[in-house]
Formats: sequence, structure tokens, C-alpha cells
Amino acid sequence: MYAISDSDAYPSEREAVQRLAPQPRTIRDTGLADNFLGDLVCKHLHDAGVLDLPHLVERLALTGAVLEEILAFLRKDGRIEVLGQAGGQALRYGLTERGRSSARDALARSGYIGAAPFPISAYRSLLKLQTIHHGRITARDMRTAFHGVVLAEAMLDQLGVAMNSGRAIMIYGPAGTGKTYISSRLIRLFAEAIWVPYAIAINEAVVEIYDPQVHQRLDDRPDANKLLLDEGIDRRLLCCKRPIVITGGELGMEQLDIRYDPFSRLYQAPLQLKASNGLFIIDDMGRQRMAPAELLNRWIVPMEEKRDFLNLGGGRHCELPFDLILVFSTNLNPLELADEAFLRRIGYKLHFNYLQPEEYGRIWRQECERLGLAFDPVLLRYVLQGLYELQGMPLVPCHPRDLLGMALDHQRYLDGSGPLSPQDLEWAWHNYFVQLDFIG
Repeated sequence: MYAISDSDAYPSEREAVQRLAPQPRTIRDTGLADNFLGDLVCKHLHDAGVLDLPHLVERLALTGAVLEEILAFLRKDGRIEVLGQAGGQALRYGLTERGRSSARDALARSGYIGAAPFPISAYRSLLKLQTIHHGRITARDMRTAFHGVVLAEAMLDQLGVAMNSGRAIMIYGPAGTGKTYISSRLIRLFAEAIWVPYAIAINEAVVEIYDPQVHQRLDDRPDANKLLLDEGIDRRLLCCKRPIVITGGELGMEQLDIRYDPFSRLYQAPLQLKASNGLFIIDDMGRQRMAPAELLNRWIVPMEEKRDFLNLGGGRHCELPFDLILVFSTNLNPLELADEAFLRRIGYKLHFNYLQPEEYGRIWRQECERLGLAFDPVLLRYVLQGLYELQGMPLVPCHPRDLLGMALDHQRYLDGSGPLSPQDLEWAWHNYFVQLDFIG
């Protein structure tokens, strides 16, 4: 069900999005006012100086027909003028004095200079259309997504059922037990393409949504005829993989609401909006700059009502679908973060624990293969019995990677080669763990 990543392999999704958001042929089709689009074109011309139609099409992600209508409106209004042809081809356009004044006024109101935004009403419909909760994840899907990962079968099934529920998930347990790694891998269950707008328009406010650090594009088509292209999906939308946003102790409450920068005069989308139709992982829960209760209370309404209310400032608010899978990950006892009444709202609480020796051995063997080392069962037995068992240390999934890496560092330092020795591993052990048997 979720095994293919090529967006062309999803004709039903593509056709549904095309019906919702076809290429606009007129200003009216864009869902934006002519004055708004006229100001945006003036800002682009103010930024670039002179532009021809193909470059305006590329900058605003609109069709040539729509841009010609906007340019005709601006010429009639006396804000732009034709400055001849570029190399005998397309006409070039520049601002008049009236146009430059209009552009400065527009920039004073909004610093946004980019693709034409997608209207908020259409964006709400788009989020609902490509919801992450539309499918059913099976046991086979889980085993495909986690192939090669050492994880107990019972935990794998718990995760699969939790993902089907549509409810928030809390993953808790000791540090190093694989919580972040496993939760971030859940996005592999959702390989369909989705469409993400460059920006959305909430009345006169433009909020940028597309973030290249979050959204991985799928269908860049530089060979497309951008001037004549009037079929297919609205070019204000980008075809991307479903996003995953992971944030940890650096998370601040201000990152969960629309932020306005008075210097750039730009609106920035909150993290959960960038994660829409994807996965939002709040890692290291309880280590943030605000109290855990304050952060958890932020999610009560979105979790229960599947909608989020964002503050635009000045008493303005915007309601949007809350369509994502929300995952909390913590090393702390969940009862130290919230009371039982709130934890019931989350739904699924999954406890990650230390490994059994057999599981640790499987990870050790995988790390040996990754590092190009021959697997030595005698060396593994020495590590399990002579180090872990002797010192009463729990078996943690990240240890094989770290210990083997440090042992190789030690071997290289001594200009050695070949198989690792117990002495290499013992050296790594004593440098990896905090030693408390010192005299202070």
C-alpha cells in the first residue's frame, strides 16, 4: 500500500488534487484579488528592475494568461510600462514612477516577494483531501518499513495499531533505547506524494509554508513550458514527500504559532503547520524552555477537535485542520509530565526498554557489517559477560555503534589494523561511560 514513492504512481491522488486546484486561467481562478496580485508583481519588478513574461511566470508560479491579465491591469493603472523586447523575443516590463511608489507602499505593508500564495479556503480543502489518516497500516506494512531494524514484534504491532488510531502517541523509556530513531522511521509508512503551497494568503497576510529543510520535492520539471502550461495542478503547489518535523529541547512556545517579524514584515508558519499531512515529533519532552504542562496544554484542542487556531496578531485568528501524527518522546516518567486525565487524551503510551542479549547481539552484528568488520562471537561474548554483566550495565541499542566506533578510533591511533581486540573494546568502554570511582 505504501511502497512506492514516485508521485506519478498515484493517479487517483493527483487527479483529486487537480480537480481541487487546477491551473488558474484568470485572476478570478487564483482566489486572490487583482490589487493583491498587482502589488505582488510590482514588488517583483521593484526587486529585479526589469522582467519579461517568462521570468514573471517563473517567479510568481502563475500561468502566462493570468500574468498577462495582471500586466494589462497594471498598465491601465499606469504602474508599469513596456520597455521593448528581450533579444527580439518577449516584451520586458518595468515600473513607472507611480509603480515604484506603489511598490514601496506594498513593501511597507508586507515584505513577501515570492510565488503567488494559495488562498486559505482552498488550503483547508487541500489538507483534508491529502490527510495522513486516509489509509490503513497493516502488519506487513510495519515489517516492510522496519526491515533490518531490531525491534520486538510486540512493540512493532503496538506502533502499527497506534498509527492507525489517528491519535497522538507518547513513547517513553530510558535514554538511548531507540525512541527517536524508531519514531522518525515511521514516516516510511507514508510514501505517497502530497502537494504543498509555497505560501498561503490569509486575507492580506502571506504565510510561507514550503520549507526546503522540511519538504523534500519530488517532481521538479525544468523542461516544462512554463509560459504556455495551463493544464495540470496549480503551479503554486509543490509535489513533495510527506514531511517530518523533529524538535527537541530547543522548542519554544512561540514556534507553535504564526510569527510576524516587524523588520522583514514577513509571517512565519509554526512548526505544526509545516508538518501538516505528515509527522511531528516532539523529542526530549520535558526538557523544553516552558513547563511540560504548558506545552501539553497547547495540544488539547488540536488533539480532540482535529483543528488548530493560530494567532495572526491584532486580535486576528485563523482556523486550520490539524492533520498530522503527533508523537511525544521522553526519557522521563510520563506521570511527571502530566496527570492521568491528560495522558488519557494522548491515547497510546509505548514503553521502550533495554535490550535482551540476543537483540543486542543482532545490533552488534549489523554494526560490524556496516563498519566492514568481521563478526567475532568471542569478542561479543567478552563484551556481554566481561563488561556489561560484570558491571551491571543495561544493554542499550546505541551502544554497539558507539563502542565499536571508539574501539576503531583507538586502533587507528595506535596504527593498528585487523580484528578488534578485547583491549580495544575495554579502552572504548572506559572512555564512553562516566567513571564515578574517582577521588574528588
